[in-house]
Amino acid sequence: MARFTVAALAPPMSFAAVALGNGVHLHCVRQGPPDGPAIILLHGYSDSSFSFSRVMPLLPPELRVIAPDLRGHGHSARPANGYRIGDFAGDVLRMMDLMSVPEATIVGHSMGSFVAHAIAERAPQRVSRLILLGSAPVADNPVMRELRRDVRSLTDPVDLWFVRAFQYSTIAAPVPAAFMESAILNSCRMPAYVWKKALQGLLEYRPRTPRPDVRTLVLGGDRDEVFSADEQSALAREFKSAELVTVDGIGHTLHWERPQRFVDELLRFAH
Repeated sequence: MARFTVAALAPPMSFAAVALGNGVHLHCVRQGPPDGPAIILLHGYSDSSFSFSRVMPLLPPELRVIAPDLRGHGHSARPANGYRIGDFAGDVLRMMDLMSVPEATIVGHSMGSFVAHAIAERAPQRVSRLILLGSAPVADNPVMRELRRDVRSLTDPVDLWFVRAFQYSTIAAPVPAAFMESAILNSCRMPAYVWKKALQGLLEYRPRTPRPDVRTLVLGGDRDEVFSADEQSALAREFKSAELVTVDGIGHTLHWERPQRFVDELLRFAH
């Protein structure tokens, strides 16, 4: 991928609903030309494409950027079943086919990082670069098991104060209040059964070994309370030649807490 300079004005965004042919449609946010180098942004658990709303205006206009709402999340379809990591990965590959994206830099945050990894497992030739943000070797750790105990008791409508506490637990540096309130309300729209099934699918996912032979960046914060800096480092060591970047003073959501730093790392790595 060529080097880029950040535009003075953000490129226009558009929205699409992509019918995948498997009974699911994905809502997507898009920007940039259809023939530009592609970057696909995959959000975390209970989030949506809104998770990258602080990032997309900072990206160069010549990039083709696609940020889908994964099934069950945001404005995408909410089937009764199909919330394993492999199900999410299969949806994204179908979306790439239908949107004529032969290969892309795949960026995944938290749950999305495991989806991104599963895409690289299934179709490494479709992944020009892999960026795993706020990730770990596996999601099944004590923090996530404690979250599962809380999620098991959720009913509809999902409790606002639970969601607020969950989202604020992911940040270590200040984030604009209006952005956080929108992220919280977005997560509140997700039905309780999706909270439960998506989390179970995340905890059950076990990556294959050896790791995909794809150029990989493991990116995160040293104050991540979900997947620690030690877990991030352990993940990087499992790849043949992954690069590890840990940002001081940042929690689980670098792209929320310091969006420009996230963009700088993405463009540097994906050139």
